Amino acid sequence: MNAVLAIDTSSNWGFALSIMPILLRGLIVTVAAAGLGFAIALVIGLLFAILRRSSSRLITWPLVCFLEFVRDTPLLIQLFFLYYVLPGYGIRLPAFLTGAAAIGLQYGAYMAEIYRAGIEAIGRGQWEASVALNLGRRSVYRDVIIPQAIPRIIPALGNCLVSILKETPILYTVSVLEMLNYAIIIGDRTYQYTIPLTLAGALMLFVTTICAYLVRWIELIVPRRGIALR
Repeated sequence: MNAVLAIDTSSNWGFALSIMPILLRGLIVTVAAAGLGFAIALVIGLLFAILRRSSSRLITWPLVCFLEFVRDTPLLIQLFFLYYVLPGYGIRLPAFLTGAAAIGLQYGAYMAEIYRAGIEAIGRGQWEASVALNLGRRSVYRDVIIPQAIPRIIPALGNCLVSILKETPILYTVSVLEMLNYAIIIGDRTYQYTIPLTLAGALMLFVTTICAYLVRWIELIVPRRGIALR
């Protein structure tokens, strides 16, 4: 890190300015990991929610057990399993992708409950009308139920995004360096922790605040009656 950018420790302001590019580099990794993990969670969470509504107990019971296991075990253990155990079975992923997948899997289990709450909030009349129109199961979810459920769950999904952003420092355990890890390394090398950690906290607050306002803006522009998925 010092080979890339010299760190000035002669003054507080000089120190802060010299380490800012390093922290910003780490912030890019933080945002990228959180964004990919959130995207994975959105997709598999919806899939889990739909499968959980299946009429077959051969599908619902194992799925419920799996979701409970994922929600009730620490993310760190799941990350270690994906990164250190799966390669022994021939499944090897890059550290960054493994970290994003672990985050996406755990928060996908949480989002499955969010989706389920949104789907169950749809009035029974909508389901009955879909049956009366002889719509297939896929069309019911795609054209009727999910478009009406999404506006109801946007705030909860936004909370998950902010939580995912704050979970990214755990990726350090599989050698992925993000902003907080860079701040700690700078502190270890310079014996000055206050400034790098304060800057890292301020940058994280800035990003999470932007995300919160973005979610609020999306909530305001999305029609309450639902959206069209095609």
